[in-house]
Amino acid sequence: MPDSLVATLNRYQPYAIGGFRIVVGFLFACHGAASLFGLLGTADNATVDAWTWPGWFAAVIQLVGGTLVMLGLGTRAAAFVSSGSMAYAYFKVHQPEALFPLENSGEASAMFCWALLLLVFTGPGAPALDNLLGRGGDSTPRATLPREHAPTSR
Repeated sequence: MPDSLVATLNRYQPYAIGGFRIVVGFLFACHGAASLFGLLGTADNATVDAWTWPGWFAAVIQLVGGTLVMLGLGTRAAAFVSSGSMAYAYFKVHQPEALFPLENSGEASAMFCWALLLLVFTGPGAPALDNLLGRGGDSTPRATLPREHAPTSR
C-alpha cells in the first residue's frame, strides 16, 4: 500500500472508529428497546418481564449501554459492561446448546461482545460527546482535522 494512502487512512482513523461506535451502539440499543418495549419489528412484539434475570437486566444494559456508546458518553466504561453482558449471554445462554455460534444462534452475542471490547481499547473516536464536553473521550487523544480540512485563521 502506498505511504500516502496509509497516511490518509491513519488521518481518518478517529472518524472511522467514531462511525463504528455509533453503528454498534445504535444496533445494541435497538436490541434493548425491542426486548423492553416490543419495538422495532420484533416477531411477536414480546417483551421481557421487569426485574427478571437475566433477560430484563440484559435488555437494560443493551438500551442504556448502547445509547451511551452511540453518543460517545463514557464509551469505555459502557462498552466494558456491555461487552461483559454479551460474553455472559454467549457462555450461559448460547454455548450450552452447541459449541459454535452458527449452531447455537449466538452470532449476535459473540459479535457484540468483541465489537464492544474493541471500543474499550480504542476509545470513542473523533465525533463523541465526551470530546465536546471537554472530557477527552475517556482519555483518548482528541482527533485533529487533516490539514486540508482544518479551519484557517484570517
